[in-house]
Amino acid sequence: MAISHQASEAVPEKRRWSAGPIVSEMWTSLAISVIWLAVLFDALFGPDIVTSNGAGTNTSHVPSAIVVALFAYLATRVVAKHGFGRSDHAS
Repeated sequence: MAISHQASEAVPEKRRWSAGPIVSEMWTSLAISVIWLAVLFDALFGPDIVTSNGAGTNTSHVPSAIVVALFAYLATRVVAKHGFGRSDHAS
């Protein structure tokens, strides 16, 4: 008496997802958040930039957060491009 067994089908291995891109994006988001928190705290507690003419009669007050926000904007662009940029290189 011959017993025939069907060949068991190969169970496809579950695809493992890499946590690398998610971790990278998390750190990028955290870095950008800290940049803008620095702008917020400078706006709340930072000094003003005070300029005056030679005699001291005309003075101008500009919040330092404006200058910090300009550099925060530039830093945000660089960090976002580096952190959220997709690499097309096949590895």
